Amino acid sequence: MGNYSKALEFYDKALKIDGKSLPPNHPDLATSYNNIGNVYNNMGNYSKALEFYDKALKINEKSLPPNHPDLATSYNNIGGAYDSMGNYSEALEFYDKSLKINEKALPPNHPNLASSYNNIGGVYNSIGNYSKALEFYDKSLKIREKALPPNHPDLATSYNNIGEVYTNMGNYSKALEFYDKSLKIREKSLPPNHPSLATSYNNIGLAYNYMGNYSKALEFYEKSLKIREKSLPPNHPDLATSYNNIGSVYDSMGNYSKALEFYEKDLKIAKKSLPPNHPSFATSYNNIGLAYDNMGNYSKALEFYEKAITILGKSLPPNHPNLATSFNNIGLAYDNMGNYSKALEFYDKALKIYEKSLPPNHPDLATSYNNIGSVYYNMGNYWKALEFYDKALKILEKSLPSNHPNLASSYNNIGLAYDNMGNYSKALEFYEKDLEITKKSLPPNHPDLATSYNNIGMAYSGQGDYPKALSYLEKSLGILKESLPPTHPNFKTAMNNIDYVKKKM
Repeated sequence: MGNYSKALEFYDKALKIDGKSLPPNHPDLATSYNNIGNVYNNMGNYSKALEFYDKALKINEKSLPPNHPDLATSYNNIGGAYDSMGNYSEALEFYDKSLKINEKALPPNHPNLASSYNNIGGVYNSIGNYSKALEFYDKSLKIREKALPPNHPDLATSYNNIGEVYTNMGNYSKALEFYDKSLKIREKSLPPNHPSLATSYNNIGLAYNYMGNYSKALEFYEKSLKIREKSLPPNHPDLATSYNNIGSVYDSMGNYSKALEFYEKDLKIAKKSLPPNHPSFATSYNNIGLAYDNMGNYSKALEFYEKAITILGKSLPPNHPNLATSFNNIGLAYDNMGNYSKALEFYDKALKIYEKSLPPNHPDLATSYNNIGSVYYNMGNYWKALEFYDKALKILEKSLPSNHPNLASSYNNIGLAYDNMGNYSKALEFYEKDLEITKKSLPPNHPDLATSYNNIGMAYSGQGDYPKALSYLEKSLGILKESLPPTHPNFKTAMNNIDYVKKKM
């Protein structure tokens, strides 16, 4: 229930009693240190968690045989803390130590082995190595399918994790397939208001959100919220997650005031339930900042982005990817304000972190190159923009499946640069690539499709082919009417473009 100070108080009392009555290397002392470490881990204080996990490990290494399962637990806990800190190489090292013990000490279909494979899969998912993530999640799933009854909640977890990888790969229909398998098990094996059911609904909502099906996303996020409101105390962090996700849908729909309303609910809970430097606060501040950014209130956006960076600077190591995300957001605000030198400064900080903490073909590196390209684009330096857009595209072509929406965005950006250089045939070549992917990967009323049609229409307008331009611009407007509220800024852009072309005809 998140009462961490009370938990620490009790574990500390237990430790004091054990410290007086037991020899210094007794396994029960290690258990106490592990328990205290777990509380600090849940509080987001990962360095403090590591301190206690390390104390537990030292005792276990002295008092237990080298292949004892408790040693595997110690290595696993340390791996988990490094994982949360974004230190993925250390996380893999300790998860691997845990796995080696489990492979020697346990039968081949033991559930703990499945957990080890699952954790390693999670790290590969975080570093963008999705094929490796699927490989380990699949190993975990195979054990669970053999060792557990068909409706066991751990099977649902496996299906859910595989769904998350497909979400990251942009294969949303495949993700939904696995989320649905997970949901079916949870509906059979758990009571109707169990928090794990809420997680399933939440993930399905997430996939629909990425697909641009905002009404469907809201439907599932609201199912998730209803369960959490019934089953959890009013200040539980998972409730905050629900409010945050609903806020993100309204943000995507261009309803920024509604988005802020839900982001503020999320923040209110975080302030009551979490310690002041917990990384979740940074997420809340970042999201509020993004909403203000989208509303054009850049000074307010910066205020919240800076709050986020202050927290992350205290709670995370200096090369954690989440810090890079915050630097990216600050760069975005300066970019939107037209302060391009400041934007480049922050985008460069983000890039340096990604280069140190992520493998060379990670999609987040592509995001950095893309952002830097966008600054040069806004400065009218289209050749320099193309240089960075091309770096981004090369990474995405290696790291993502051929129909991933991020690839479409990359082609679109390159098209825009050529468009502004007056090279309309080259622009159309890239816009068509963008459109081809967008049609395959997203539903027919997704706002990104409207953007694709709009850009193709304006390129034809540049070539003087106004009838062709009008047909694409009207397709764009038709999609916007179905997918976004009439107050969304994209409507005005679409109407202005159509008026411009009609005047030219």
